[in-house]
Amino acid sequence: MSETTTQRTVPGPSAVREQRPEPGAYPSAQTAAAMTAHLPQREERESEGSRPRQADILRTIGETGYRFVRGDQTIYAVQIGGGPIARPIRSKGGGGGTGSLRQCLIREYVLSTGRTPSQAALADAIAALEAMAMDSESQDVHLRVAADQVDRWTTWLDLGRSDGLSVCIERGSWAVLVPQDGEGPLWRRSRLVHELPVPERSPDGWRHGVEELRQILPVSAESYPMVVAWCLAAMRPDMPRPLAGILGEQGTGKSTLCRMMVRLVDGTKAHLRSVPKSEDDLAVTTAAGWCLALDNLSGMPGWLSDFLSRAVTGDALAKRELFSDDDVVILIYQRPVLLTSIEIGVLQGDLAERMLPIQLEPITGKNRRTERRLWEAYNDAHPVILGGLLDLAALVWAKIPEAADKLTERPRMADWAEMLWALDEVTGWNTLDTYTGAQEDLVDDVIEGDPVATSVLRWATARLTPWTWEGQAAQLLTELEVPPNTDRDKDWPKTPAVLSARLQRAAPALRRRGVDVRKMPRTKSGRPLQISTQLGTPNG
Repeated sequence: MSETTTQRTVPGPSAVREQRPEPGAYPSAQTAAAMTAHLPQREERESEGSRPRQADILRTIGETGYRFVRGDQTIYAVQIGGGPIARPIRSKGGGGGTGSLRQCLIREYVLSTGRTPSQAALADAIAALEAMAMDSESQDVHLRVAADQVDRWTTWLDLGRSDGLSVCIERGSWAVLVPQDGEGPLWRRSRLVHELPVPERSPDGWRHGVEELRQILPVSAESYPMVVAWCLAAMRPDMPRPLAGILGEQGTGKSTLCRMMVRLVDGTKAHLRSVPKSEDDLAVTTAAGWCLALDNLSGMPGWLSDFLSRAVTGDALAKRELFSDDDVVILIYQRPVLLTSIEIGVLQGDLAERMLPIQLEPITGKNRRTERRLWEAYNDAHPVILGGLLDLAALVWAKIPEAADKLTERPRMADWAEMLWALDEVTGWNTLDTYTGAQEDLVDDVIEGDPVATSVLRWATARLTPWTWEGQAAQLLTELEVPPNTDRDKDWPKTPAVLSARLQRAAPALRRRGVDVRKMPRTKSGRPLQISTQLGTPNG
């Protein structure tokens, strides 16, 4: 075998740098240029004399061009005069397009000197800046949505742009602006944070943008207000929101609807995800982005049901930090969640009480549109739709304070119920009634999917009401009948302890059907159960 060597002539460096920015065009560039004026053109020769070393120059660029804050167990750098963007110090991913401090130091050094700093000098400068920043002020750093520091009814929406342009949503109005230092939130960015279009106002108010959305979304007129309500809740920080379950047979546009809902509030490049293999992997991706959208679920394993129940109301995961023996990383998240499924399967009670089912109908061939035309219409209308949602959000935000006195009964998602009440007051819709009705249907699904709950309901309602029974779990296990089509070895409890635990999980759903199950105080013989039926409970 012969070897062939190809020689190419590499052109030498040009004597003139085309379109080279002026040193004053970048923060700290003048300082860097003054400190490096003594350096040779081709190579920097560091010395121990009066001339500053590369590491000291880089450190000075960081000290004069950035301020440092501590948030989420991380030290961030905020460029002075560069917008409310919190950049990680040494992130390899570049901070989701905003650049890490390490990358910014390299950039400003190259632009001001025409030379590349050494890796050793960079490491020394970053280490020094990180150490100096240990005493920096503590400040919250937010992802996509934030509450105002002064007015708790005012919220902010990050448009994901490099200049930090954001939307301030107040009661009755909204504005697009760059938050001033100390007067607005600091935004952090990840690779899952994408850019939103600048919203456009319509002379017709919120109805124009919301109607534009109605014409594009593949959803029925009954479900459409719930889609709008979920999008509004996704713009509100620190709020427990229901999980939007988009359900329907094959070809009903589930994935398309889910993708459109996510992109309305989380950027034009937001994508749906499949379920990871472990809870840790899902927690990492959930904490890194704003909306969590899971596509094409074929079932609901127990660990995923528990995770999603915690994700919509708020959770934290502590795990060992990589390359360390005794340090941990804490991931904190409370996220808007969506999922699509043809048949989601058996729902646990906790998740059912946190779910907003959106059922889709089959699309006829006459009404089906091509993907290209659908997304062209969506992208063209996105700024107007976002503006319409913001108009509606400002009016709803103004009504929410009244809900505390107006609502006499609240479901488990009480904050969500208050927002639905305010939305109905503004629009004349019936979203609160629609949601509570859907919750009642889910209660039946939970009971039908649990053989223990089904058996207890039949056993308890077979008596005249009101009726009360007290006894040990072992005694109850002998009295209950196994429902038909139940795998006794797999789905039926084998011990009294397992039966007691299953009853505790099913108790909220049974209570809504008139059967109250609770544990009594412990006695010498154990801890008895009490099962009672309320007046008016239907019999067997």
